Amino acid sequence: MQTPNTRILAEISVTVALSVILNMIKVYSLPQGGSITLGSMIPLLLLSYRRGVGVGVYAGVVFGLIQMVIEGYIYYPLQIILDYPLAFGCLGLAGLFKKHQIIGTVVALTGRFLAHFISGVVFFAEYAPKEMDPILYSAVYNGSYIVPEMVISCIVIYALMKRNFINLNP
Repeated sequence: MQTPNTRILAEISVTVALSVILNMIKVYSLPQGGSITLGSMIPLLLLSYRRGVGVGVYAGVVFGLIQMVIEGYIYYPLQIILDYPLAFGCLGLAGLFKKHQIIGTVVALTGRFLAHFISGVVFFAEYAPKEMDPILYSAVYNGSYIVPEMVISCIVIYALMKRNFINLNP
């Protein structure tokens, strides 16, 4: 018989593994990091809806650390925190919106965007073209892959919920 903690840990493990695999299927990769995938955030978002913010944040942090090891762009210690555990931990915010998954998806991915955006402004301003403001550059660069990820995630989650394909009750 499984204890509730064992079941939750198993769900986190499977969810993170599925997100890592989906993250390897890239539609488009940007030169300084970031990519559009076939919905790699969806398993983490669904776990957040199912198990709540705490479990969602934990799973997102674990996913972020694995991403850092697999394909991380590491330049500064604070940048590591912003771009990996904090950015992906924000996906757990979706758990605040169990009954409103599209809003939760937008909030969670906006949180991820903000973490990457701040990292871009603080640590990657030097990559901005000379005639472009680093704030605008970071917004455009990070938005160019996070907005499509958000759209893909919203469409798939909407379709899954519309057909009652996913049970969000533990």
